[in-house]
Amino acid sequence: MSSPQESDQNRLTTFFNEEYHSLRAYVRSRVEDSTDRDAEDIVQDVAVSIFSRPVDATPISNVAGFVYNAVRNRIIDLMRSKKTNTYTSDDMEHRWQEFAELFYDKADNSYTPELEKALRDAIRELKPEYKDIIIAVDFEGYTYREITMQTNISSGTLMSRRHRALSILAKTLEKQKNNF
Repeated sequence: MSSPQESDQNRLTTFFNEEYHSLRAYVRSRVEDSTDRDAEDIVQDVAVSIFSRPVDATPISNVAGFVYNAVRNRIIDLMRSKKTNTYTSDDMEHRWQEFAELFYDKADNSYTPELEKALRDAIRELKPEYKDIIIAVDFEGYTYREITMQTNISSGTLMSRRHRALSILAKTLEKQKNNF
């Protein structure tokens, strides 16, 4: 006969195996993925926390309710700790212009909708780790240190990723620049 702790572990394992995709969908319905709030990361954080419970913890009577409450609480924690950047549309336009100036010369100060679309498309096509660092640093205003504290990825690695991302964007946009 298995102990209540082993029974909880087995029920939790079965639940996570069967409901993993539903849990991710639940998280996505509550938050929009961003650099610090990825649905899969949230579900995995909760799973690690739940499976790391002490052996003498209170037995779980309703596994689904317990897990969904833990996920909901994790989302709330992230929302509360989320760096609050409230940008007006003018602020965001200014950020896009500053970022675009990395690739398009400032001299003529022409920033057409076509160029913005090309830049947005190029960013969207980047690998996730490159796209995330560009969005976090250049648009959400995070410092490398803040990202390192949240992700445990070294600042050097983050800077290297951003440098590679900018290089890829520059090459991609150079090819398209002649079309405008």
